[in-house]
Amino acid sequence: MDPANLMDVLARTRELIALPDNDFAWSGWDDADEALREFDALVAEVTAGGRPARLRLLFLPTGSLQELSLSSGWGGAYLELAKRFDATFPAA
Repeated sequence: MDPANLMDVLARTRELIALPDNDFAWSGWDDADEALREFDALVAEVTAGGRPARLRLLFLPTGSLQELSLSSGWGGAYLELAKRFDATFPAA
């Protein structure tokens, strides 16, 4: 696992989640505040040395992040981040 690359992926993902006109209808989150609270808690676990399974679930096909990205117009950016995430946060 490359910690610097992983943290960059997570920071860029957070920026996308926080975009002002995101459509959360299919994501499973009610709004940006809820999504960011969950995401930030998972990032805090990673920062503390954990490997939260829920983080991996967010990046899966048809997971909350992909659904958010597709309905909000940043699907291409999501795919690139998901590829980098998979390379830096391999399954245990």
